Amino acid sequence: MEDTMRKSLEAIKRRVEEIDVELSDPALQEDIGKLTSLSKERSDLEPGYEKFCEFLKLESDLKDAMEIINGDDQEMAEMMKGERHSIEKQIEELEVSLKAYLIPVDPNDKKNIIVEIRGAVGGDEANIFAGDLLRMYTKYSESQGWKLQYIDGVEGTAGGYSYVSFMIKGESVYSKLKFESGAHRVQRVPKTEASGRIHTSTATVLVMPEAEEVDVKINPADLKIDTYRSQGAGGQNVNKTESAVRITHIPTGIVVACQTEKAQLQNKEICMQMIRAKVQDYYQSIQDDAIASERKLKVGTGERSEKIRTYNYPQNRVTDHRIGYTINQLDRVMEGEMDSIIEALIHFDQEQKILEIENANNK
Repeated sequence: MEDTMRKSLEAIKRRVEEIDVELSDPALQEDIGKLTSLSKERSDLEPGYEKFCEFLKLESDLKDAMEIINGDDQEMAEMMKGERHSIEKQIEELEVSLKAYLIPVDPNDKKNIIVEIRGAVGGDEANIFAGDLLRMYTKYSESQGWKLQYIDGVEGTAGGYSYVSFMIKGESVYSKLKFESGAHRVQRVPKTEASGRIHTSTATVLVMPEAEEVDVKINPADLKIDTYRSQGAGGQNVNKTESAVRITHIPTGIVVACQTEKAQLQNKEICMQMIRAKVQDYYQSIQDDAIASERKLKVGTGERSEKIRTYNYPQNRVTDHRIGYTINQLDRVMEGEMDSIIEALIHFDQEQKILEIENANNK
């Protein structure tokens, strides 16, 4: 194992042991904030810590085996040679997996997300496809045990949505869906096409981690809040009370709206969640553009204009262009069976980050 990698893993081991000492202090029970923070930090470090402890145990076992092999008892030495090869193979495999634990943790990975889907190029067919993507994410969320909450939308005249926004809440949602931002392209014969010709249309997806008040500070004076009567998918109170809320963030011009809840107060709270997420995403995008060569995701920039995936219906094929991954199970993917694509994206991103670490260590 390289010295730099070992030192990093030893630092993780020391930190876990330090946390264990702090957590054993009875006085800590009175400081709930610190107790929660330390427990979360230990939980994040624990997988790497346990793997490294396993690695150290194997190293110790290998050392003992070598002493026997190099000893005077030839019979024991011969018996131990097979054990030695087994231990060396385990050490080699563990060393590869340990690299993943050195990748800096994305602080947003465990957060809920806010998603916006818009019909883009292709008119009615683009809007219909936007609706199909909403259904796909709904099905995937159900398979993960997550909760999808509709926020706002504008239905297309021929079906689907020209715009729809929703929130997904659950365990580590952002870690799995953060690579979905971008332009999704569909190739198929539209329902609106009489001649049976294949058309190409696109819908854009924007995924934002939910932002808490501590993540982004918004001055109330920078907000313009309007209320209006619900229209469309808003519940039984449509056109009866001004329960729908629209909030404009004046400095950025960002506008959000929600009409899904019956109470104006609830719609306002959802709008505030959206504003925080979108304002944070706005300023983060500016920061990322300023240092684009260093910060852009290796699997893509996440920009709406970037074509990230093609859904080809005639060939039952889905291709993610960022990693060159193709699966001939489009029908299953559209039913929410997205695991193979998501796992491929996560794996590729981890590989690229490990290469970055190795290149930095070799400089």
